[in-house]
Amino acid sequence: MPTITTKDGHEIYYKDWGTGPVVTFSHGWPLNSDAWGVQMNFLVQNGFRTIAHDRRGHGKSAQTATRNDMDGYADDLAELIEALNLHGITMVGHSTGGGEVARYIGRHGTGRVAKVLLLGAVPPVMVQSEANPEGLSIDVFDGLRRDIIANRSQFYKDFAIPFYSANRPNAQVPQSLLDEFWLLSMQAGLKNAHDCIAAFSETDFTDDLGRFDVPTLIVHGEDDQIVPIHDSAHKAAKLIRNARTLYYPGLPHGLTATHADRFNADLLAFLKS
Repeated sequence: MPTITTKDGHEIYYKDWGTGPVVTFSHGWPLNSDAWGVQMNFLVQNGFRTIAHDRRGHGKSAQTATRNDMDGYADDLAELIEALNLHGITMVGHSTGGGEVARYIGRHGTGRVAKVLLLGAVPPVMVQSEANPEGLSIDVFDGLRRDIIANRSQFYKDFAIPFYSANRPNAQVPQSLLDEFWLLSMQAGLKNAHDCIAAFSETDFTDDLGRFDVPTLIVHGEDDQIVPIHDSAHKAAKLIRNARTLYYPGLPHGLTATHADRFNADLLAFLKS
Protein backbone atom coordinates (compact mmCIF):
# COMPACT_ATOMS: atom_id res chain seq x y z
CA MET A 1 0.00 0.00 0.00
CA PRO A 2 1.64 3.29 -1.07
CA THR A 3 2.25 5.58 1.89
CA ILE A 4 4.61 8.25 3.09
CA THR A 5 5.61 8.73 6.71
CA THR A 6 5.27 12.31 7.90
CA LYS A 7 7.82 14.13 9.99
CA ASP A 8 5.68 13.53 13.07
CA GLY A 9 5.69 9.80 12.40
CA HIS A 10 2.30 9.05 10.80
CA GLU A 11 1.50 7.22 7.59
CA ILE A 12 -0.42 9.00 4.84
CA TYR A 13 -1.92 6.79 2.14
CA TYR A 14 -2.04 7.94 -1.46
CA LYS A 15 -2.87 6.61 -4.92
CA ASP A 16 -0.81 7.53 -7.97
CA TRP A 17 -2.27 6.68 -11.37
CA GLY A 18 -1.14 7.37 -14.91
CA THR A 19 1.59 9.39 -16.57
CA GLY A 20 1.73 12.94 -17.86
CA PRO A 21 1.07 16.37 -16.33
CA VAL A 22 0.28 16.02 -12.63
CA VAL A 23 -3.09 16.69 -11.02
CA THR A 24 -3.46 16.35 -7.25
CA PHE A 25 -6.82 15.90 -5.58
CA SER A 26 -7.77 16.88 -2.01
CA HIS A 27 -11.05 15.39 -0.81
CA GLY A 28 -13.94 16.73 1.24
CA TRP A 29 -15.04 15.88 4.78
CA PRO A 30 -15.43 13.16 5.96
CA LEU A 31 -14.55 11.23 2.80
CA ASN A 32 -11.25 9.99 1.38
CA SER A 33 -9.41 9.71 -1.92
CA ASP A 34 -11.90 7.14 -3.23
CA ALA A 35 -14.33 10.03 -3.71
CA TRP A 36 -12.14 11.16 -6.64
CA GLY A 37 -12.03 7.80 -8.43
CA VAL A 38 -14.18 8.82 -11.40
CA GLN A 39 -12.21 12.02 -12.00
CA MET A 40 -8.86 10.29 -11.63
CA ASN A 41 -9.74 7.50 -14.03
CA PHE A 42 -11.10 9.99 -16.56
CA LEU A 43 -7.93 12.09 -16.50
CA VAL A 44 -5.67 9.04 -16.76
CA GLN A 45 -7.51 8.15 -19.96
CA ASN A 46 -6.79 11.66 -21.19
CA GLY A 47 -3.04 11.62 -20.59
CA PHE A 48 -2.64 12.92 -17.03
CA ARG A 49 -0.97 11.61 -13.88
CA THR A 50 -3.42 11.78 -11.00
CA ILE A 51 -2.54 11.66 -7.32
CA ALA A 52 -4.93 11.68 -4.38
CA HIS A 53 -4.24 11.07 -0.71
CA ASP A 54 -6.34 10.25 2.31
CA ARG A 55 -6.17 13.17 4.72
CA ARG A 56 -4.73 12.18 8.08
CA GLY A 57 -7.41 10.43 10.09
CA HIS A 58 -9.44 9.56 6.98
CA GLY A 59 -9.57 6.45 4.81
CA LYS A 60 -6.39 4.39 4.97
CA SER A 61 -4.23 7.07 6.61
CA ALA A 62 -3.24 6.99 10.25
CA GLN A 63 -5.91 8.05 12.74
CA THR A 64 -3.75 10.55 14.55
CA ALA A 65 -4.52 12.34 17.79
CA THR A 66 -2.61 15.44 16.70
CA ARG A 67 -2.43 18.00 13.89
CA ASN A 68 -6.00 17.47 12.79
CA ASP A 69 -6.07 21.07 11.60
CA MET A 70 -5.46 22.96 8.39
CA ASP A 71 -1.78 23.55 9.10
CA GLY A 72 -1.31 19.83 9.66
CA TYR A 73 -3.28 18.89 6.55
CA ALA A 74 -1.37 21.35 4.38
CA ASP A 75 1.99 20.19 5.71
CA ASP A 76 1.08 16.54 5.03
CA LEU A 77 0.22 17.49 1.45
CA ALA A 78 3.52 19.35 1.14
CA GLU A 79 5.44 16.31 2.37
CA LEU A 80 3.66 14.10 -0.19
CA ILE A 81 4.42 16.53 -3.01
CA GLU A 82 8.05 16.71 -1.98
CA ALA A 83 8.40 12.94 -1.52
CA LEU A 84 7.08 12.33 -5.04
CA ASN A 85 9.11 15.28 -6.39
CA LEU A 86 6.11 16.80 -8.14
CA HIS A 87 6.30 19.99 -10.18
CA GLY A 88 3.91 21.90 -12.43
CA ILE A 89 0.93 20.58 -10.49
CA THR A 90 -2.70 21.44 -10.97
CA MET A 91 -4.17 21.26 -7.48
CA VAL A 92 -7.86 20.36 -7.19
CA GLY A 93 -9.58 20.71 -3.83
CA HIS A 94 -13.20 19.97 -2.94
CA SER A 95 -14.87 21.46 0.15
CA THR A 96 -12.47 20.89 3.07
CA GLY A 97 -9.90 19.89 0.46
CA GLY A 98 -10.22 23.37 -1.01
CA GLY A 99 -9.20 24.74 2.35
CA GLU A 100 -6.30 22.31 2.44
CA VAL A 101 -5.11 23.57 -0.96
CA ALA A 102 -5.48 27.20 0.10
CA ARG A 103 -3.51 26.64 3.31
CA TYR A 104 -0.86 24.72 1.35
CA ILE A 105 -0.34 27.77 -0.85
CA GLY A 106 -0.41 30.06 2.17
CA ARG A 107 2.30 28.04 3.94
CA HIS A 108 4.33 26.59 1.07
CA GLY A 109 3.77 28.90 -1.89
CA THR A 110 3.20 28.07 -5.55
CA GLY A 111 6.70 27.07 -6.61
CA ARG A 112 5.47 23.59 -7.54
CA VAL A 113 1.99 24.68 -8.63
CA ALA A 114 0.81 25.59 -12.15
CA LYS A 115 -2.95 25.93 -11.62
CA VAL A 116 -5.62 25.58 -8.94
CA LEU A 117 -9.26 24.49 -9.07
CA LEU A 118 -11.38 25.07 -5.97
CA LEU A 119 -14.67 23.16 -6.01
CA GLY A 120 -17.42 23.78 -3.47
CA ALA A 121 -14.56 24.96 -1.28
CA VAL A 122 -14.82 26.30 2.26
CA PRO A 123 -12.59 29.43 1.95
CA PRO A 124 -12.48 32.17 2.92
CA VAL A 125 -14.22 31.22 6.22
CA MET A 126 -17.47 29.44 7.02
CA VAL A 127 -18.37 30.34 10.60
CA GLN A 128 -20.34 33.46 11.44
CA SER A 129 -18.60 36.29 13.26
CA GLU A 130 -18.64 40.06 13.44
CA ALA A 131 -16.22 40.07 10.51
CA ASN A 132 -18.28 37.45 8.65
CA PRO A 133 -21.95 38.09 9.49
CA GLU A 134 -23.16 36.08 6.47
CA GLY A 135 -21.51 32.90 7.78
CA LEU A 136 -23.15 29.90 9.40
CA SER A 137 -23.79 30.04 13.13
CA ILE A 138 -21.36 28.17 15.38
CA ASP A 139 -24.46 26.28 16.53
CA VAL A 140 -24.50 24.50 13.16
CA PHE A 141 -21.01 23.14 13.68
CA ASP A 142 -21.60 22.35 17.34
CA GLY A 143 -24.55 20.31 16.11
CA LEU A 144 -22.31 18.36 13.74
CA ARG A 145 -19.93 17.59 16.58
CA ARG A 146 -22.77 16.51 18.84
CA ASP A 147 -24.34 14.26 16.24
CA ILE A 148 -21.22 12.39 15.17
CA ILE A 149 -20.43 11.66 18.81
CA ALA A 150 -23.97 10.48 19.49
CA ASN A 151 -24.31 8.22 16.43
CA ARG A 152 -21.87 8.84 13.62
CA SER A 153 -23.31 6.07 11.45
CA GLN A 154 -26.78 7.61 11.44
CA PHE A 155 -25.33 11.08 11.05
CA TYR A 156 -23.47 10.13 7.87
CA LYS A 157 -26.60 8.53 6.43
CA ASP A 158 -28.52 11.74 7.10
CA PHE A 159 -25.72 14.05 5.93
CA ALA A 160 -25.47 12.32 2.56
CA ILE A 161 -28.96 13.55 1.61
CA PRO A 162 -28.23 17.32 1.51
CA PHE A 163 -24.68 16.60 0.32
CA TYR A 164 -26.14 15.38 -2.97
CA SER A 165 -29.37 17.44 -2.79
CA ALA A 166 -31.38 14.23 -2.67
CA ASN A 167 -33.97 16.17 -0.67
CA ARG A 168 -34.94 18.35 -3.64
CA PRO A 169 -38.14 17.77 -5.64
CA ASN A 170 -37.59 15.35 -8.54
CA ALA A 171 -34.05 14.57 -7.38
CA GLN A 172 -32.66 11.42 -8.96
CA VAL A 173 -29.93 10.38 -6.55
CA PRO A 174 -29.50 6.60 -6.36
CA GLN A 175 -29.50 4.94 -2.96
CA SER A 176 -26.21 3.33 -3.92
CA LEU A 177 -24.52 6.76 -3.99
CA LEU A 178 -25.88 7.61 -0.54
CA ASP A 179 -24.61 4.23 0.67
CA GLU A 180 -21.18 4.90 -0.79
CA PHE A 181 -21.00 8.21 1.07
CA TRP A 182 -21.76 6.38 4.32
CA LEU A 183 -19.16 3.70 3.58
CA LEU A 184 -16.36 6.18 2.88
CA SER A 185 -17.30 8.37 5.83
CA MET A 186 -17.25 5.48 8.28
CA GLN A 187 -13.57 4.94 7.44
CA ALA A 188 -12.68 8.25 9.11
CA GLY A 189 -11.63 8.10 12.74
CA LEU A 190 -14.17 9.57 15.13
CA LYS A 191 -11.70 12.00 16.70
CA ASN A 192 -10.34 12.96 13.31
CA ALA A 193 -13.78 13.68 11.84
CA HIS A 194 -14.71 15.58 15.01
CA ASP A 195 -11.56 17.73 15.02
CA CYS A 196 -11.82 18.41 11.29
CA ILE A 197 -15.11 20.26 11.82
CA ALA A 198 -13.30 23.12 13.55
CA ALA A 199 -10.61 23.02 10.87
CA PHE A 200 -12.98 23.47 7.95
CA SER A 201 -15.43 25.83 9.65
CA GLU A 202 -13.31 28.15 11.78
CA THR A 203 -10.09 28.53 9.78
CA ASP A 204 -9.79 31.92 8.10
CA PHE A 205 -8.15 31.50 4.69
CA THR A 206 -8.28 35.16 3.68
CA ASP A 207 -4.51 35.65 3.79
CA ASP A 208 -3.92 32.32 2.04
CA LEU A 209 -6.13 33.32 -0.89
CA GLY A 210 -4.13 36.52 -1.22
CA ARG A 211 -1.04 34.43 -1.98
CA PHE A 212 -2.56 32.76 -5.05
CA ASP A 213 -0.57 33.85 -8.10
CA VAL A 214 -1.38 31.07 -10.57
CA PRO A 215 -4.45 30.59 -12.81
CA THR A 216 -7.36 29.65 -10.57
CA LEU A 217 -10.84 28.37 -11.37
CA ILE A 218 -13.54 28.52 -8.70
CA VAL A 219 -16.35 26.01 -9.30
CA HIS A 220 -19.49 25.81 -7.18
CA GLY A 221 -22.97 24.37 -7.35
CA GLU A 222 -25.57 27.05 -6.74
CA ASP A 223 -27.71 24.59 -4.77
CA ASP A 224 -24.84 23.68 -2.46
CA GLN A 225 -26.51 23.00 0.90
CA ILE A 226 -23.25 22.22 2.71
CA VAL A 227 -21.02 25.17 1.76
CA PRO A 228 -23.34 28.02 0.75
CA ILE A 229 -22.04 29.72 -2.36
CA HIS A 230 -22.69 33.29 -1.22
CA ASP A 231 -20.30 33.00 1.72
CA SER A 232 -17.60 30.99 -0.02
CA ALA A 233 -17.10 31.08 -3.78
CA HIS A 234 -18.52 34.58 -4.23
CA LYS A 235 -16.12 35.96 -1.63
CA ALA A 236 -13.12 33.85 -2.65
CA ALA A 237 -13.44 35.08 -6.21
CA LYS A 238 -12.87 38.63 -4.97
CA LEU A 239 -9.80 37.66 -2.93
CA ILE A 240 -7.92 35.61 -5.55
CA ARG A 241 -6.29 37.72 -8.24
CA ASN A 242 -7.77 37.11 -11.69
CA ALA A 243 -9.78 34.11 -10.56
CA ARG A 244 -12.22 32.62 -13.03
CA THR A 245 -15.58 31.31 -11.85
CA LEU A 246 -17.91 28.57 -13.01
CA TYR A 247 -21.22 28.33 -11.17
CA TYR A 248 -23.64 25.50 -11.87
CA PRO A 249 -27.34 26.41 -11.43
CA GLY A 250 -29.18 23.87 -9.32
CA LEU A 251 -26.21 21.58 -8.68
CA PRO A 252 -25.31 20.19 -5.24
CA HIS A 253 -22.20 20.02 -3.10
CA GLY A 254 -21.45 16.49 -4.29
CA LEU A 255 -21.63 17.32 -7.98
CA THR A 256 -18.50 15.32 -8.81
CA ALA A 257 -20.70 12.25 -8.38
CA THR A 258 -24.15 13.48 -9.41
CA HIS A 259 -22.92 15.33 -12.50
CA ALA A 260 -19.54 13.71 -13.11
CA ASP A 261 -19.58 13.97 -16.91
CA ARG A 262 -20.29 17.69 -16.83
CA PHE A 263 -17.64 18.44 -14.22
CA ASN A 264 -15.06 16.18 -15.85
CA ALA A 265 -15.44 17.97 -19.16
CA ASP A 266 -14.97 21.36 -17.50
CA LEU A 267 -12.00 20.08 -15.49
CA LEU A 268 -10.32 18.77 -18.62
CA ALA A 269 -10.95 22.05 -20.45
CA PHE A 270 -9.31 23.95 -17.58
CA LEU A 271 -6.32 21.63 -17.58
CA LYS A 272 -5.84 22.15 -21.32
CA SER A 273 -6.41 25.93 -21.22
